[in-house]
Amino acid sequence: MKLIITKHNLGLWAASYIRTRWQTRGKDPFVLGLPTGGTVEDMYAALAGLVKNGKMSFQDIVTFNMDEYVGLPPQHAQSYHYYMKHHLFDHVDAQEKNVHILDGMAPDLQAQCTQYEQDIKRAGGIDLFLGGVGRNGHLAFNEPGSAFDSRTRVMELTESTRRANARFFDNNPALVPTQALTVGIGTVLDAQELLFLASGPSKAEAVARLVQGEITPNWPITALKTHPQAALLADPQAASALTGTAKTQLEKAWAAYPNEDVILTL
Repeated sequence: MKLIITKHNLGLWAASYIRTRWQTRGKDPFVLGLPTGGTVEDMYAALAGLVKNGKMSFQDIVTFNMDEYVGLPPQHAQSYHYYMKHHLFDHVDAQEKNVHILDGMAPDLQAQCTQYEQDIKRAGGIDLFLGGVGRNGHLAFNEPGSAFDSRTRVMELTESTRRANARFFDNNPALVPTQALTVGIGTVLDAQELLFLASGPSKAEAVARLVQGEITPNWPITALKTHPQAALLADPQAASALTGTAKTQLEKAWAAYPNEDVILTL
């Protein structure tokens, strides 16, 4: 896999990459796996701008979101249904039939998860799966210890994840749902290509574990190294804990080309 360290806006970088992949897709539909969170808000704003300016269309794009809280209705301001509607789907020409988000209010949560896996297969699999990285290295809501072959399922959220997400719930961890529906790590790894984003110093340990640590379920992010077409896009702060050869390569590259992206092959 590749680690791409950029001084440019991660969201704009990712949106440009998605547009390029859409333009060269070679088939319809183009199937995207999509995340939520603060790191990708700029990405969605940029995608909406591309559609508004006629440089891209979601008419032939099928989307599958990573996760959703259990117990939050779609209209709840902190549900991921609401997030996606507010940040992307209200602003692009996506067809409703092509938008897939897990239903955290489903009467049978396991049946919902099973159906989601079937829907992904029916769409021909995911071409490009985008995602963020948790402070403890979680991918979607796959917490540390999640098996690399895990599938879409109900997940108990750790205390650290609920604390991290409390800022969206009046800074009260008690208001954060205790469960979520999430695609599994195996579901993510089935995609043809992966592009994950990490920003800020709070993600530095996770990035360092990916680059310099062993591949282990204790740090789900390390599963990316098992995929033949995976990349992690990080800003300098998220790469600040790198040591050894990786740090030396980064420093030498920026000394010669201060504003260029640095690509490390892991």
